[in-house]
Amino acid sequence: MKHFLWSLIALCCINSTVVKGQDPTAYKWEVSGKKIQDKVYELTFSTPGNNKWQLYGANESISEVPSVEIELADSSIQVHKPFKESGNSTSFKNPVFDNATFKVYEGPASFTATVTFTGDVPAVLLGKFRYTYGKGDEFYPLNEYAFSAPLEGGVDARPVIDVATFDLKNPVNPCGDEDTGGKSLAGIFFIGMLGGFIALFTPCVFPLIPLTVSFFTKKSQDKKKGIANATVYGLFIFLIYILLSIPFHLVSGVNPEILNNISTNVWLNIFFFLIFVFFAISFFGYFEIGLPSGLANKIDSRSGMSSLGGIFFMALTLAIVSFSCTGPILGSLLAGTASEGAWPLTAGLAGFGLALALPFALFAMFPGWLQSLPKSGGWLTSVKVVLGFLELAMAVKFLSNADLVKQWGFLKREVFIGIWVLVGILIVLYLLGKIRFPHDSPVKKLSKTRIAFIVVFSAATLYFIPGLTNTQSANLSLISGFPPPLCYSVYKNPVNCEKGIEPLHNDYKEALARAKKENKPVLLDFTGWACVNCRRMEENVWPDEKVSALIKEKFIIVSLYVDERRPLPAAQQFEYDNKKTNTKKNIITVGDLWATFQSVNFDAVAQPQYAIISPDERILTKTKGYTPSAREFAQWLECGIDAYNKKEQQTAAK
Repeated sequence: MKHFLWSLIALCCINSTVVKGQDPTAYKWEVSGKKIQDKVYELTFSTPGNNKWQLYGANESISEVPSVEIELADSSIQVHKPFKESGNSTSFKNPVFDNATFKVYEGPASFTATVTFTGDVPAVLLGKFRYTYGKGDEFYPLNEYAFSAPLEGGVDARPVIDVATFDLKNPVNPCGDEDTGGKSLAGIFFIGMLGGFIALFTPCVFPLIPLTVSFFTKKSQDKKKGIANATVYGLFIFLIYILLSIPFHLVSGVNPEILNNISTNVWLNIFFFLIFVFFAISFFGYFEIGLPSGLANKIDSRSGMSSLGGIFFMALTLAIVSFSCTGPILGSLLAGTASEGAWPLTAGLAGFGLALALPFALFAMFPGWLQSLPKSGGWLTSVKVVLGFLELAMAVKFLSNADLVKQWGFLKREVFIGIWVLVGILIVLYLLGKIRFPHDSPVKKLSKTRIAFIVVFSAATLYFIPGLTNTQSANLSLISGFPPPLCYSVYKNPVNCEKGIEPLHNDYKEALARAKKENKPVLLDFTGWACVNCRRMEENVWPDEKVSALIKEKFIIVSLYVDERRPLPAAQQFEYDNKKTNTKKNIITVGDLWATFQSVNFDAVAQPQYAIISPDERILTKTKGYTPSAREFAQWLECGIDAYNKKEQQTAAK
């Protein structure tokens, strides 16, 4: 909340001169730690200063918000105030805050804080130091400096991430997946196509099909030229949507885990929830979403060119003017595949672009088909409103992701399904004409198409209703993975919450110890609280009689949650230097540890991902991703058992 308040101050109170922008190199900091007594240390942050700026004193209060803060992931560590300050300070009256007087430093300065530990003192303390600077009516709060401070006598309890004995390319048995990807690219491509076809039947896109095709066929010198131009036009639409994925490749190239971190970030999921509600209200007709009109006009002015450049700008114009309808659908696609990586995003966008492009090329080749297209009318508005309701259903999923990651417990399974039931009822009432939105005309007669959709959404709603009960029929297998897990229930004893397989949670060392004691291989389950396919595996594949028996009797299973936001103890937090990517990463939370462990040792960032290893940390098989076939998964488990027996025989022979 403090950070939010400061953001408001920066936005609302600062003069327009701030537009020049914050200088990230304005201040250089060094941090040192000094032991005062047992479990009590001093942290000193020193800077040579910058004569172009004024650094606010460490103990200043600006609109009841401190000018300097130290953030540590371990909440048990106490930071005592006030800070000790050293350096030549002066007084400054800030015009932004009613000429209030503040202590500032224009040269070298040092701020020292006393820190007390209740648990083990870490060998290196990680944290964030936030400071404030400015000059005149320029003001820059909440500038972040991530630090690592060595502490005398600290405990080095850093967990091992690089396992030297792992050899992913040479498992004992070569069974498993050929790669470490998650969903197939083909599957995501077709999901993208489905989104594109849905976008075609919106008021922003559908009326443009006959208009654009007629333009190409009538304005061209001959029929062949018109077909060629329309085909190129469709190709450009396809390419434009693929180009949208390029930034994700650049980002994932820096850190392969970043897309997964984005998709499971609590506040980003809440942001997505709000955005999708915003999209839904737009679809209901209360306002239009659009890109800047100046940009649209500028692009449109270039589309009159007769060259390939002109055709490209026509395609770009379509992408821009249709954004109010395609944006929410495209946003659903991007958000839904964010954790899968850059190439799946490209595949989804390619499918979306292809679905939008196909009609323009096909109708140009076969102009007679235009006569069979239904006339534009009120039905397009109905499609848009129904999509608005579906956006609301999608929004709930993002809110559920945040709830599951933080384990808040306010959006339990039955609450989630209840909201979907309500959305289904509202869709049916809307299609029956009982609910109307702006720009809707009264429903005088139910067409066959409308009746068909009423039947479909009524059937879906009736299917969801048993999910509200504590009965066997509440296990809605068709939507498995989308609602919260069966055990995440409002009922004290949910009947569908089977305790057949009980993995160890995030305790890799304990799993190895048990495996060695019981002479069994270890089944690593890389999973996540917000992972849809993980829940599908747990609810549809693990309960299979053969799979369940194999896991319980032949393996020690441990679930490693890559989105677990619980911080590690301070002594286990450290800065990891990834030699493969030549990057550094702070391992602060349990999720940081297991996400990095997975990417470094198994070249994977998608979940679920399964690996079978021996108690002495040898990889026994290739890894296995999402496998909806219980038979196939059981075969892989049997192959892992065979590999373990082979290894034991080889060890005994030596």
